Amino acid sequence: MKITKIETVWFEALPQAEWAKLNPKARQALPNNLWVRIHTDKGLIGLGETYYLPRAVAAIVHDIFAPLLIGRDARDIENHWSNMAALVNFCGANGAEMRAISAIDVALWDLAGQNAGEPIYTMLGGRSRDRIKVYNTCVGYGKYDDLNAWLKGRAGELAQSLVDQGITAMKIWPFDQFGPTLSGPVDTRKPMVIWGAETAAGPLGHNISNDDLAAGIKIVADIRAAVGDRMAIAIEGHARWDLPASTKIARALEPYDILWLEEIMPPDNVESYVRLKQATTIPICQSERVFTRFGYRPWIERGAADIIMPDLSWGGGLTEGRKIAAMADTYMLPVTCHDTIGPVALWAATHLMHHIPNGLIMETVRGYIDGWYDDVVTDRIEVRDGHLHLPDRPGLGTKLREDLFTRPGARIETTTEESLKRW
Repeated sequence: MKITKIETVWFEALPQAEWAKLNPKARQALPNNLWVRIHTDKGLIGLGETYYLPRAVAAIVHDIFAPLLIGRDARDIENHWSNMAALVNFCGANGAEMRAISAIDVALWDLAGQNAGEPIYTMLGGRSRDRIKVYNTCVGYGKYDDLNAWLKGRAGELAQSLVDQGITAMKIWPFDQFGPTLSGPVDTRKPMVIWGAETAAGPLGHNISNDDLAAGIKIVADIRAAVGDRMAIAIEGHARWDLPASTKIARALEPYDILWLEEIMPPDNVESYVRLKQATTIPICQSERVFTRFGYRPWIERGAADIIMPDLSWGGGLTEGRKIAAMADTYMLPVTCHDTIGPVALWAATHLMHHIPNGLIMETVRGYIDGWYDDVVTDRIEVRDGHLHLPDRPGLGTKLREDLFTRPGARIETTTEESLKRW
């Protein structure tokens, strides 16, 4: 099954004023994503996806990886991963290069499943379960104003609406609002708007006041007051705090039976997380900013995390994701996959979570599933009774909508065998 063409598509952003009229509750999502399609001489097309800097990642796909892949057998997935990683690591690579590898890898697994007539989870070795529990990351989109709900005094109401849908786990980030922002040095508390929304990125906070701590805790307390222990609550940190502040936040959260505390500090110093784990009873989750099995190795071996959360569209694709999961399983640790990325990433991660024995729970955003994901792929992934279900279809089980390529703002690029001859 020879690779004959590699194709990418990404989108220019709408002017913000125009977008705000269409969806005042959310940032633009589509322009942050890149989709990769790999064509073969059998007529099969594999689909992958990644997030962040799509124009830069597309250049890597076409300039670096297409010449390496076109003309070769699409079924040699492990070798392709090793070759791509070796090529870009010659100059050091764990950013856009790994995102490109991730999208290509998922597309290759999609092709392998289509070629064999089996779902990806079967190609990986079969299922450990026939469904995976979900949690809702509470950002807003479309009819779901989830972010404003918990930020503006309606956290209990939000939790109840999730329970009514059968979703019994949610993730919020109640302490971000009190950390320094990118607006410094003059006004370090002024929110910074990037890509049409307040960004979660910010420099390290070195102090959180008791009043701010109490305000963040109140959001969690409101959820508990509304739904009791029917809701599991995960806390996202977005790497915004130093060790003393993180310890203070973790200890304040302890009475509320928190599912996990996720990336409260930057993942740049494993030892800081070892110290945090020793200082709190809350499970520590290390997540998407760590790439590949090599990145996760010290977190697992040094006992710096209780829950491992790779992102398959950033950190190495399915090939690397199952190796990370196997390493975590060796240390009796559960795995959850990160996804506030896009529909293809969610389908791919759900295949892995069906397969691995230590799959815990899967991240979703209900506003995305019931919103812009339908504009991208032909099939909506099924959420039923608080669980994700996959159809028994070859490969991923979905594909890009053909009208995606004709929409305004689409930027499509292809590399073929013929175009490579002109190099």
